[in-house]
Amino acid sequence: MSIQSINPFNGELIKEYKEDTDEAIAEKIESVQQAWMVYRETDDTARAALLLKAADLLEERKDQLANLMALEMGKPLKQGIAEVLKCAAVCKYYAENGAGFLADQFIETAASKSYVSFRPIGIVLAIMPWNFPLWQVFRFLAPALMAGNAGILKHSSGVTGCALAIEDIIRDAGFQQDVFKVLICNSKAIAAVIENPLVKAVTLTGSTNAGKTIAGQAGKALKKTVLELGGSDPYLILADADVPAAAKVCAEARLINNGQSCIAAKRFIVVKEVEEEFTRLFKYHIEHKQTGDPLKNDTDLGPMARADLRDELHQQVLKCIGQGATCILGGKIPFADGEHAFYQPTILSGVKKGMLAYDEEIFGPVAAIISAEDTNDAIRIANDTGFGLGAAVFSKDLSLAEDIARNRLHAGSCFVNEGVKSDPALPFGGIGQSGYGRELGMFGNHEFVNIKTVYVK
Repeated sequence: MSIQSINPFNGELIKEYKEDTDEAIAEKIESVQQAWMVYRETDDTARAALLLKAADLLEERKDQLANLMALEMGKPLKQGIAEVLKCAAVCKYYAENGAGFLADQFIETAASKSYVSFRPIGIVLAIMPWNFPLWQVFRFLAPALMAGNAGILKHSSGVTGCALAIEDIIRDAGFQQDVFKVLICNSKAIAAVIENPLVKAVTLTGSTNAGKTIAGQAGKALKKTVLELGGSDPYLILADADVPAAAKVCAEARLINNGQSCIAAKRFIVVKEVEEEFTRLFKYHIEHKQTGDPLKNDTDLGPMARADLRDELHQQVLKCIGQGATCILGGKIPFADGEHAFYQPTILSGVKKGMLAYDEEIFGPVAAIISAEDTNDAIRIANDTGFGLGAAVFSKDLSLAEDIARNRLHAGSCFVNEGVKSDPALPFGGIGQSGYGRELGMFGNHEFVNIKTVYVK
């Protein structure tokens, strides 16, 4: 059996990889376990130095890594470089802050000494998607390695080259040999990996359905999970918003990574007073994005990751139009031969409850504009979803906007006058159908450790 990596720009085969057998997977896990038993004894200073070396290598290899992402999943070159540099930043962040996050916390009790210690647990299995092939991995890997854990990665098959490039960086940075390994396998092999007693925890970024499956398998084995799942992120444009600024931010937020991001803006909930102005300016910014070869520096929007994903997206758009939405831009497959996995940037207006674009996540360059009567109605619409990953509110009244973000929007991350994004210093994750647990920041460093009480009388 083999796994193929296909270029979504031209449909050509990039490389074919031999799939790991069950025996090979078990051997890899055993080798990671042996490496971890040595690595866990290293101190914070040594781990930090290794992470800083990994950051250096990422920066040195940024061009070739961005080129690889463009080839394997269509990410525009300049966005790929930014992703690599963000991976370097998260390595530096945990190198500089991890020791403090993991330091013993002393608590006064009846004991002569009592404290909480954060100890490594062992091998963490990461199941990661294709849309941010490097960032999704380093987002889990940097805090895991800083905590003294080891890692194994089941990456999306189409970005196997990216997965192996990460393995190269960890090895070349000088980490304990085999402390991080890539499993080249399909999803059917994962249940046995989760059941393996050497695997102690699982983190997944993916669809809600995938999260439910993995959570069920891990729960059966009594293993902790962190799940970052889908989102239908609402962006609220209130009547007093700086509409030109909001329209520009919203266009960027919808089309980042060719619209294929869990935290990309999905639903634009616009108060009626400014709906016409916002729609006009939003459409202008969308129309002026440069679509083309992701290997060219001036490309803003490349192909989707696979042609089948593009075709599925088009059917979703057609269904929305059939349900009564108005397509005011795009809505077409631009190449008749279908080999190129491009989809025209699309705007649907008049979206209402009961339509697919209102109720479900659309994963691609398609925006849904929903009209709201006033601020309270906009908040109601924003929260009328099972998802809860990110949300944003645009208003000149910062006190009001902050109150809405803090108290009234149901999501794991809420931004004011800015698009939703992740930052190494801030916890990231969702609620409801968007998953549970947190990555990044201090909270990310505490997800996969033994939070151990020590009591000395």
